[in-house]
Order: sequence, then structure tokens, then C-alpha cells
Amino acid sequence: MARSVIVLGASGYVGTHLVPRLAQRGYRVRAASRRREALEARGWEGVEVVEADALDAESLQRALDGVEIAWYLVHSMAAGADFAERDRLAADLFRAACERAGVGRIIYLGGLQPSSGASPHLSSRRETGERLRSGTVPVTELRAGIVVGPGSAAFEVIRDLVYHLPLMVTPRWVRSKSQPIALDDLLEILVRLPEHEETAGGTYDAVGPETLSYEQLLRQFASVVGRRLWVLPVPVLSPRLSSWWLDLVTSVPARVARPLIDGLRHDLVSARPDELRALLPAHRASYEQAVRAALEAEQAAAVPIRWTEGAFRFRQQRHDISYYGKSARYEARSEAPPEAAWAQVAAIGGERGWYYQNALWRLRGLLDRLVGGVGMRRGRRHPSELRAGDPLDFWRVTAVEPGRRLTLVAEMRLPGSAVLELAVEPRGAGSVVVLQAHFHPAGAPGLLYWYALWPIHRRIFQRLPRAIAERAAGRGA
Repeated sequence: MARSVIVLGASGYVGTHLVPRLAQRGYRVRAASRRREALEARGWEGVEVVEADALDAESLQRALDGVEIAWYLVHSMAAGADFAERDRLAADLFRAACERAGVGRIIYLGGLQPSSGASPHLSSRRETGERLRSGTVPVTELRAGIVVGPGSAAFEVIRDLVYHLPLMVTPRWVRSKSQPIALDDLLEILVRLPEHEETAGGTYDAVGPETLSYEQLLRQFASVVGRRLWVLPVPVLSPRLSSWWLDLVTSVPARVARPLIDGLRHDLVSARPDELRALLPAHRASYEQAVRAALEAEQAAAVPIRWTEGAFRFRQQRHDISYYGKSARYEARSEAPPEAAWAQVAAIGGERGWYYQNALWRLRGLLDRLVGGVGMRRGRRHPSELRAGDPLDFWRVTAVEPGRRLTLVAEMRLPGSAVLELAVEPRGAGSVVVLQAHFHPAGAPGLLYWYALWPIHRRIFQRLPRAIAERAAGRGA
């Protein structure tokens, strides 16, 4: 009988890729995350999806019921100044819940540690492993450095820097050494660990076969994608200033980039790389091979049923369009039931217009026509019904979940890829209209476009759901 396992943190970068690998290996997989809808959007077959918060003991206990092996992929690096305390509390709650549930093994993915002077985030990753091991359930800790794969913060910083800045004035940390490991190699290790009982209770470093500086990582990536690159190192720019700078010139959020940059104060090189290789002998891809595999994996990835961060389908299937997007989310309450609010969403565009600042929408369409785009002339197929594949002014309907969600991808001329989602959720006796806008920039022109038009877009994004909510309640125009 297949063993029952859980991945806590399944909506994260590694978890998203690990869950289907475990299912293919024959495990009965339960994927757990704070946001159930983020997991459902993955469209995994044969995987049980549950909602569980690492800081909520009751939800953890429910999620761990009947589980034999648990992969712990949780960290709070983007949670703010109290991330270390949150990591400690989460580890303690998870350890106790595993003991009560009779879990037989915990596999924890931590971070490779420098010889001295670890950053606060890397120190927290180490402490998390220590707290998990303080209980009665055997723990295997795997410490990885830079992971090379689509969605990895380090990989996406490299991608954006190469595509956005052909000339880079770089701080000292570009000379820091690391041992990058291919995503496929890391996943294979994580999947195989339970098959080796001798790894229970052990701590291992998961690294690739090469030791490279960050500058070498940039140059090799540029070579693979055929871009020219000039790097000018300077002895300034602190890690904190660097993270703010990266927030301006890349699409990787500062809260994600900052822990990465903090960790590059020192070399991240394993002192014992051969221990794991001896236990799990396998070919380890070089960095260049890992980059090529990552770009190929994007093209071969399954198509999600709606927008998810980095989905290749929603980036026009272009490697030069950033994985991470600039996003905005706004919502508005309505006294109307969800059915009435959805009727307004389903009828948007065409002759009815966009409910708020129609003149600006028409102007945007005119500007698009002037540069050879489709403009607003296509309208819509039906006045009140939408289906996947329909044109909608200068958008294309990519997904419709009737009564719940509409996903649109822009077909206007843009230096990047834009996605607009309108959703309706029940709330008490009424409903909530939710707008989420995502823009994945293509190079420096894409970033300039986002920043330049943000004041206008922000106003429209704020008011559009409110206009839909008012119309649904019979108060709009």
C-alpha cells in the first residue's frame, strides 16, 4: 500500500515542483498551504489539497492525520522583522503536531551555512532544523544553496539582471562563491531520502559539482541565452542598498531578494559535499546544464487553469519576460448576491464598456491601434456570456470559472505581459468583487512602463471593482 505523505509549504517554489514528483513516485500525497486556492490552481491530479497554517496548531493536526512522512518547506523570510520568531514558533508547533500524529519521519529543507557570520535568515534556517530535531520524530535536514530553476529567487535575479542591464555596475557580493544545484537534482534528492533509512537524523549539504562566483553565474547565463554582458564591480553598495536596487531593476520582490543578498556576504561553499553524494550517487548537472534545463522546463510545464506566478503561458511563452510580476489587488463589498455581481463581471467590455473611466480605456485602445495593435475594435462575441478563447476588446479570455473568476491576458502592444483577473466571492448576505492585476515586464522598457503608468493604473484598479459592486447592487450607471 502506498505511503501517505504531506508537503507543508506546497505552494512555495520547491513544494510546487516536489508534490507532482512524489505523486509520480507512488506516494499518496497531501499538499498543504495557507491558501488552498493557490494549490487548486496547480491542477494536480491524484493529490489531496488541504489548508494548513504553520502557526495554527489545530490546522496542522488536521493536516497531519494519517501521515507517515512529512516534508517541511516552510520559512518566513518575507514576513517582516519578526520572521525569526515566527520560524521558531512554526517549527515548535509542527514538531509537536508530528509527535501527536505519529509521523515517522520529517524531511526539512534548510539553507547552506557559511563557515562563520551567517545572515539572520540563514541563522533562522539553521535554528529551525535544531528545533525540529529536539523532538522524538527523526529529522533529515537538507541544506541547499542557490537552486537553479524557474522561480528560484537567485535564478530569477540572474535572469532579470542579464535581460534588463547589459552593463552592470555591481557590488562586492558578485565575487562571493556558491555551489549552485539544479532544481531537478535537488528534487531527486528530496524524493529519494525516505528510501534510505540511514539518512534519518542526518544533516546533509545538497550542492552542485562547481564552485562559482555570482559574476560567473551571470556571465554563463548570458552566454546560454545569447546576450552580451559587461560587469563593472565597485567596492560599494551594501546588501541592504543592493536589495532596494534590485527591487527597481528586477521584478523579484525586495522581500524575496533581500534574504538572498544578505546570504551573499560570505561564500556559501560546503565543507562536506561528498557525504550526500556517497549515499545518493547520481549525476549532478553543471550550472550551464542546469540553466538550459530550467529554460526547457518552462516550455514543457503544465498549463495552469488560471494565473499563477511565473506561468509560462501567461508570459507569452518568452524567457525574457520576467518570472515574477508587479501585482496589485483590490476588492469592494457589495450588498448584492454573488450571482448579481458575477453577471456584471461576465458582461464587461464591448458596448457596455469597462464601468469606470471608459474614456481612458478608449484612449488606450486608440494608442494601441497607432502602434499597430488590435485596439478596442474587436468588442466581444456575446453581450453577457464569455468562454475561454473569446476576444474581449484588447484582451483574450484565457479562463472562465462561471460565477467565480474571469482571467484575461492582454493582446495590446506591451513591453511585457499583462493579466487581469476579476473574481466574485460570497461574503455574508452579499458578495466581494476582487480585482488582481499582474504585469510581467520584458526588460528595462517593461519596468519603465510599469512605473510610469502606475498612478493611472492604480486609480483604475481601485475603482473598477467598486464600480462593479455598485452596479450589482443597482446603484451604478
